[in-house]
Amino acid sequence: MALLLTVIFAALIAAEAPKLVQEKMWRELAVYSTLMLLGMFLSYAQVLRIDIPNPDEWVRHLYKPVSEAVFRYLTGK
Repeated sequence: MALLLTVIFAALIAAEAPKLVQEKMWRELAVYSTLMLLGMFLSYAQVLRIDIPNPDEWVRHLYKPVSEAVFRYLTGK
């Protein structure tokens, strides 16, 4: 399965990257490469059954103190 995934990503890169380089679209190439690497990492992690934490947990942890402060302010406690 990982080999098939590699072939698919190689085909996507071969189809898009040369156009971006030929037209000297360096910023677009940087964004494309970053998103492609992120997609590859997440796809391989799923295929290899690597547990990746849900981003929702990070957002909740980050905003919990703000939420509590707003709640205390609005309820007067």
